[in-house]
Amino acid sequence: MKAEYRSISPSPGSSFKTSVFEGKEFIASWHFHPQYELTYILGSSGIRYVGDNMGSFEYGDLVLVGSNLPHCWKTIGEQKEDVRCIIIQWDEDLLLPWLEKEEFQHIRQLIRLAVRGIHFEKEDAIQMESKLLQLVDLPPFERLLSFLQIIQDLAANASYKCLAGQGFTSNLTVMESERINLIYNFVKENHSQQISLEEVSKKVVMSKESFCRFFKKTFRKSFFEFINEYKISMASKMLIATDLSISEIGYKVGYNNLSFFNRQFQKFMNMSPSKYRKMYRDI
Repeated sequence: MKAEYRSISPSPGSSFKTSVFEGKEFIASWHFHPQYELTYILGSSGIRYVGDNMGSFEYGDLVLVGSNLPHCWKTIGEQKEDVRCIIIQWDEDLLLPWLEKEEFQHIRQLIRLAVRGIHFEKEDAIQMESKLLQLVDLPPFERLLSFLQIIQDLAANASYKCLAGQGFTSNLTVMESERINLIYNFVKENHSQQISLEEVSKKVVMSKESFCRFFKKTFRKSFFEFINEYKISMASKMLIATDLSISEIGYKVGYNNLSFFNRQFQKFMNMSPSKYRKMYRDI
């Protein structure tokens, strides 16, 4: 799927866009746009990519993406519910006249960090849900005031972390973005099998050596680290959502060796699969 530069128009009568997306899966591929974007997940689960970061998303996931930072959300596995999320998008000049004001010191810091993408703690995100839902139907003036209050609350009171690495460059060419889309889709369709460098490099029409250099430069990790991270993200979701045994889950995400699956899970999640499952069931 071809990566796109996306230009976003404000909602009618408003200086920014607020919308609710609903569908079987996210339709946007790896893409970027000059607008800032705040996305809150109301339903479905999967994996999100922000810059060189890959992480799981589910209900309560709230992420702020900075201007021109490449990103996409992908559902994985069988879904019990459709995708539903609130998306708020605005141009930089919406806040620019105010950012140097003393009252905007917290928002100013948040906007500066958004260049790497920001993930908010789930507990803080859920507390904002009612305000985010109300925002969609407010008249334009009240919507702007409510939006500023939401951004202020997140900036001043919420816990958050940056997603993309400091060394990530968002200056990707269209061809490079197309390659990334092909890689994402190839991994999604073939993760349960053994994927060779020859297969994936051929898919993006590159030599194995050129592909490895391109991937390492873009994501600051090897392709096989990326695959294992993807598999573990899928496994963590299945540990919570299903009653399958740990060995069955390991096999379904592409690990034929249980001890290797356990080692990889420990590496990426800092705990064993059994401890991870117990932790969520206790909650």
